[in-house]
Amino acid sequence: MSRGKNFIAGFLFSLASAVGITYLVRRMKRRPGMELYFDDGSMLAVNNKTSELSGRLTSMAEELLRQAL
Repeated sequence: MSRGKNFIAGFLFSLASAVGITYLVRRMKRRPGMELYFDDGSMLAVNNKTSELSGRLTSMAEELLRQAL
């Protein structure tokens, strides 16, 4: 009877681990954007959702990176 309980416990642990990993991977997915660092130590995070200008800036930066590589 303990083998059956061990199997169920192992299965539930594996299932919970898979669900947890899936949640973390989806949460950590990178969103397109960039961080601008200035000489005074300040930083500005820019992504496609913040404004129209940031969307254009992000697309220009992606194009520059494609050309550089």
